[in-house]
Amino acid sequence: MLSRSADSLFWLNRYIERAEGLLRTLHTSYVLSLDKGPYVNDSWTTILDIFSGFSDDEKRRVETTSAIIVEHILLDPSNPNSLRNILTRARENARSMQDHLTKEVWEQVNFMYHRINSNSIDAQLTSGNEIAVIESVLTNCLLYTGILESTMFRGMSWDFMNLGKYIERCLLSIDLMEKQITINDLSEEKDILYWRHLLFSLSGYEFHLKNYRSQDANQNVVHQVLLNDLFPRSVLYCLQHIDTYLGNIVQANDPADPTGLLRQFGRIKSSVAFADEHMIRQTGVPQYLSRLRSDLYAFSSTLGQTYFSYA
Repeated sequence: MLSRSADSLFWLNRYIERAEGLLRTLHTSYVLSLDKGPYVNDSWTTILDIFSGFSDDEKRRVETTSAIIVEHILLDPSNPNSLRNILTRARENARSMQDHLTKEVWEQVNFMYHRINSNSIDAQLTSGNEIAVIESVLTNCLLYTGILESTMFRGMSWDFMNLGKYIERCLLSIDLMEKQITINDLSEEKDILYWRHLLFSLSGYEFHLKNYRSQDANQNVVHQVLLNDLFPRSVLYCLQHIDTYLGNIVQANDPADPTGLLRQFGRIKSSVAFADEHMIRQTGVPQYLSRLRSDLYAFSSTLGQTYFSYA
């Protein structure tokens, strides 16, 4: 496979995964902004910090105006992380790689691009129908995942696409966890309701209620998001899948230094697979997350230099 083909497939799925994470977090922020109870703190802070192009002063100015925030996150061309820009980049990668994709996958990517650029989106937002827009586009992201799973042939294209998907998902879980820790101090005992924003953004609230019985919500949330290999958006779950697809790619492509890339990733995976909540709390959860993010960025850079001809 040509390096530019692998690069486009890798980034196609990274962008779609980023779009889904953005929409899930935006939906959570919007819904919780309507709740004025004692468990709601800074419902817009996380989405603005991760996905907006606003300065700190602009964030403070718009943080109580949901319509402006939703429009900026979904459509603003000046925001590099707006959904419109993300889906445009996804479509650009898919368009040049149609021979590596099934017709159904390409059509879904193309549909999402035209949907977010349609006049009907602007009209719905103008009429105050923000939640319907968010849910509609999120449903299309989920449809993409199902179409990809059921129609895409397994092979090198599949491996590069899923490698991008799980790297992006892992980074987003780290970012969301870090932002919520800034709001919910782990040194103070917190009710599970204080963690709703994080868990809803990761589709993990129901999972949490069904699988955790301890009253220590802080410890339970740290375990679920970082170490629970049954939770599909935990850091460990993502790293296990990255390991699988990376192994397939290395075996099939025989890079110049295969063990170097595998060792670099192995150290990252081991730092999570052999960790526990006590060790992470001793290290400091923010420091642990920051180190994980830096290591993943370094690994992604090495991956690009190895397979995508990045300088």
